[in-house]
Amino acid sequence: MVAPAAGQIASGFNITDQFQVNLTISVFVLAYAFGPLILGPLCEVFGRVPILRGCNLFFTAWNLGCGFAQNESQLIAFRFLAGLGGSAPLAAGGAVLGDMFAPEDRGKSLAIYSLAPLLGPAVGPIAGGWIAERSTWRWVFWSTSVVAGMVQIMGFFTLRESYAPVLLDRKAKKIRAKLDAESSGPVQEVRTICQKSAKRDYRHFFFVAICRPFVLAAQEPIIQALGLYMAFIYGIIYLVLATIPQIFTNVYHETPGFVGLHYISLGLGLWVCSQINSRLLDIVYKKLKERNGGVGEPEFRLPTTFPGTIMIPIGLLIAGWGAQEHTHWIVPDIGFALIGGGMVLTFQAMMMYVVDTFTIYAASALAAVSFLRSIAGFGFPLFAPAMYKTLGYGVGNTVLAAIAFVIGVPAILGLYKYGKRIRGLSRHAKNK
Repeated sequence: MVAPAAGQIASGFNITDQFQVNLTISVFVLAYAFGPLILGPLCEVFGRVPILRGCNLFFTAWNLGCGFAQNESQLIAFRFLAGLGGSAPLAAGGAVLGDMFAPEDRGKSLAIYSLAPLLGPAVGPIAGGWIAERSTWRWVFWSTSVVAGMVQIMGFFTLRESYAPVLLDRKAKKIRAKLDAESSGPVQEVRTICQKSAKRDYRHFFFVAICRPFVLAAQEPIIQALGLYMAFIYGIIYLVLATIPQIFTNVYHETPGFVGLHYISLGLGLWVCSQINSRLLDIVYKKLKERNGGVGEPEFRLPTTFPGTIMIPIGLLIAGWGAQEHTHWIVPDIGFALIGGGMVLTFQAMMMYVVDTFTIYAASALAAVSFLRSIAGFGFPLFAPAMYKTLGYGVGNTVLAAIAFVIGVPAILGLYKYGKRIRGLSRHAKNK
């Protein structure tokens, strides 16, 4: 929602450097890199619900503060802190679905779950553009804070714990309390399958959990490969978010409200491909499982990713050269739709692959993967103005399209063919 209001923010705080303008947008995503590294492990110590509720409240408070910022430094600091609170679902969201659904049903659940956060970057700027044009950029933050407050109230009454070790620990405590009250003899030890002893060493457990995302990132080739590729894709989508206002303001000379409407094309691509993928993910998984003698493999999530690896570079070429040649505005929009569709196909399958592979450690694994992609989401919009100023939209996007194709297709094919062998060498992955 902030992207279409960036011009107002720059004018209000007398910011003349485009790098600093983009920093006010992308610093939020920088927090997405660091938040899950702590919040993911905490979800595996204290459960999903306390982290999600607490972080949403934290986000609401600092996002509200963004609307009261009096200078550029305050806005950047408050945006970063709000991003830390908003990053909790990156680590916990996919893990919650892994808790609740069997592998054969996770695809559809993930498609439904991911539709909202993936559509957010497309729908948000539409609202943000009109809010900024009809009122002030401060209401961009205040309005989202109101919605976040409503979510907080709903979550307080409806959100329930799903993490099995925490639920089993609660049950074990009740059994121990009952036995202690009824027994006059020796104390009986009651522990869960996830505990080595009845008494939990929280200091050791906390230390191990906090270190786990870093260990996974250092030891797991799957995390490293997926992290790098998803980083590039995530960077492209945030580059698109930051450059849409530039293209339709500078090339097509539109006002912020109408500039925001062009995000509909991105959202349309996301929505259509998400709906198709929601049905294909589980269908493809089940059919490949049947061919494999009834044994499911995480690699069975990857076939639906292949169209995405082609759509993204094609979309970049269409959007870049359409803007470069000053074609009708529908041409760049077609490119943005293809980029959005390719991104959702890639992300949904890869998130499911991580959840299926690391199961009980899914939150930490997702945190490790999200670190690199969030760093890219922060960095890509910052170098975009210099790149497009030097190369132009056509050549600049051609370079990105070539990289996307050269990396994406071999990476997915290699992971599909050799993924099981790589998992066999892992200390943390589910190998069977």
